[in-house]
Amino acid sequence: MHPLLRLVAQRLVLGAGTLLVVSALIFAGTEILPGDVAQAILGQTATPEAVAAIREDLGLDRPAWVRYLDWLAGFLRGDLGTSLANRVPISEMIAGRLENTLFLAGVAAAIAVPVAITLGVIAARFRETWLDKTISIVTLSAISMPEFFIGYILIFVFAVKLFWVPSIASVFPGMDFLDRLYAVSLPVATLSLVVIAHMMRMTRAAIVNVMASPYIETAELKGLTRSRITLHHALPNALSPIINVVVINLAYLVVGVVVVEVVFVYPGMGQLMVDAVAKRDVPVVQATGIIFAATYVLLNLTADVLAILANPRIRHAR
Repeated sequence: MHPLLRLVAQRLVLGAGTLLVVSALIFAGTEILPGDVAQAILGQTATPEAVAAIREDLGLDRPAWVRYLDWLAGFLRGDLGTSLANRVPISEMIAGRLENTLFLAGVAAAIAVPVAITLGVIAARFRETWLDKTISIVTLSAISMPEFFIGYILIFVFAVKLFWVPSIASVFPGMDFLDRLYAVSLPVATLSLVVIAHMMRMTRAAIVNVMASPYIETAELKGLTRSRITLHHALPNALSPIINVVVINLAYLVVGVVVVEVVFVYPGMGQLMVDAVAKRDVPVVQATGIIFAATYVLLNLTADVLAILANPRIRHAR
């Protein structure tokens, strides 16, 4: 087998195994939550007979490993189960929420990726100058602050003081695209600031590392300008780590929106998960958790495969 295909196959097998382990951890985590689901549904005044009946109806009287296998098989078939809180199929509950989360992450990515790569190239081109140091200080400050703190600062400045944008990101089906963009401006800004900082630092580091290569010195001796060397020689050869960090941050944009969605009361997957935990709606928590995990694992696999494909030594190996 070609080394390229062997590496890709290994990553796929590793990803599937990782997702299987994560699914078991998610199920086990919901199993050890304090309290009894049946008791929570019926209330504290429920009789033991009623609690036993609903436990049997929900299948909670069966062994945990049997329920795990049934849940995993249902997920593989696309059956996410039924919500305990309102008896609605979870797939119907998640459909609109997932669309909202992907929209939020997509807009943030469309802004963050080009800005981060541009700032990284500029910082590497003007390394050790005041411009590089200014960009580094600003990005390090953004990385050091948690998302909820950045979100509250943006709300205080742009929503409370300046009245430019709403503090609550309210969206609904059929909403105009521009109105939706206006509504999510603050959560998008919050996510973008954190992601831009990380991607910019990694882009700069990758380009600076390539700039130390012997062929870069040869290009300098030929009289090429530093800007041309950075853009036409260093950047293309630094694409592998840059692609890797970009895709990993895209995974964070989808999976790491929980805190941001709660801060801005955004009706996405993260807010749905938090609400389900508060209601002890275990099937919804399990479904959202496995979807987040599958998204993160899939995007990490994509990053690994793209990094392999971008490496010419592996691509042309025999």
